[in-house]
Amino acid sequence: MAEFVPVAEASDVPPGTSKVVVVAGHVVALFNVGGTFHALSNTCLHRGGPVGEGELDGEVVTCPWHGWQYDVRSGENVLNPLARLKRYAVKVVDGHVLVAPP
Repeated sequence: MAEFVPVAEASDVPPGTSKVVVVAGHVVALFNVGGTFHALSNTCLHRGGPVGEGELDGEVVTCPWHGWQYDVRSGENVLNPLARLKRYAVKVVDGHVLVAPP
């Protein structure tokens, strides 16, 4: 497995917000839920919308294009858990957020 890639400072993504980052050529949505970071594919399964630009409400992000919702902890679609976004491993080291490439 490839090493984790630094993508942001933890302070740049306050709780309740998201940031779109690139990890080894993959566009990834990074979310901060109460101080815990989660990373998912930034591409909505419905029509390819930018999930990381959606509104985060607790653990659920809503895609800004057509309203599909995902649990950022698991990547599961709220209405159909079989539809899920790819998840990426995340860790925070000395205030730096790192994401594992696919």
